[in-house]
Amino acid sequence: MIRRSRRARHPLVIVGNAIFTLIIVLAVAAGGALWIGKKRFEAPGPLQDNKIVIIPRGLGIKEIADVLVRESVIDQPLVFMGGVLVLKARGGLKSGEYEFAKHASLADVVDTIIENRVVQHTLTIPEGLTSEQIVARLLQNDALAGQIKEIPREGTLLPETYKFTRGTQRAAIIQRMQQSERRILQEIWEHRAAGLPIKTPEELVTLASIIEKETGRPEERTRVAAVFVNRLKNKMRLQSDPTIIYGLTGGKGSLGRPIMKSEIEQHTPYNTYVIDGLPPGPIANPGRASLEAAANPARTKELYFVSDGKGGHIFSDTYEQHQKNVAHLRTLEREQSAQKGAAESAADAKTASDPPKAAPVPAPADSRARP
Repeated sequence: MIRRSRRARHPLVIVGNAIFTLIIVLAVAAGGALWIGKKRFEAPGPLQDNKIVIIPRGLGIKEIADVLVRESVIDQPLVFMGGVLVLKARGGLKSGEYEFAKHASLADVVDTIIENRVVQHTLTIPEGLTSEQIVARLLQNDALAGQIKEIPREGTLLPETYKFTRGTQRAAIIQRMQQSERRILQEIWEHRAAGLPIKTPEELVTLASIIEKETGRPEERTRVAAVFVNRLKNKMRLQSDPTIIYGLTGGKGSLGRPIMKSEIEQHTPYNTYVIDGLPPGPIANPGRASLEAAANPARTKELYFVSDGKGGHIFSDTYEQHQKNVAHLRTLEREQSAQKGAAESAADAKTASDPPKAAPVPAPADSRARP
């Protein structure tokens, strides 16, 4: 008969074996739990489509999980919170506006938040808007915050596309526009052509703003600039229609109608039909291309230009040729008016011959902002 060792039956040995067994069981269980948790953490989530979610400031890990569950981004808040704790990323959860991809896993969601990959908004400011019009656009953008205390000086804002995150202060965007304008203006001023009748960078901006309002065609900017530079050199008045409009509206926008003859002769500080040289300041915020055109105009002797009726202009060196171009434009306008009238008459005649129909519901007015 084999006797058991007294040592094997010792209570301390029995307890030690039990503890060791328990540790092994717990380790296996923990490993299994971690493996299951990892699989759940990396599994595709419930989101059916890409979705933008705003996480407000001041929320804790549980409140953030609640927001994500409510928005159907996640459906396992405990696994989300556990993953954040395992990654030691609790302090890295940031408020903001986030876009989560379709079926984003919990791992993807956590990465998006702790890496602060917030949604980038864009604001495009077209060339040629006045400062008042730019401020109006900023106030209409509901992704921006805060008020604007005063209208920036005309010509100090650079038209461009700006990126920002939700909640950015409008005043901060204004500051960025002003900094960009100063940087670009200094660069262009340092590379301006010799012999320009422009004494200061501010005068360059004024001339560029007139060029900006006179043409929207890139290929014409340097020629328009040359016309105004040549007229300044020859002590001729600039006679630019946009300066009349600015003098009448004060930068609030267009007249919404043709300029009247009395307004051409009306004295305002900006009306270049009645004042000599440049107006006292810019009439809009010019873009980089117009600033460069003002600083480096084409080498021509042209002193006049008039619309070609097709969105561009016809240029000339002499007043006689200019008069012929104007006459051609008037003939073209009369022909277009006659064609329009004939088309409207034909439409009216067809309407009169058609059987009566129910009155159509009027389309909503176009509410897009325009320069």
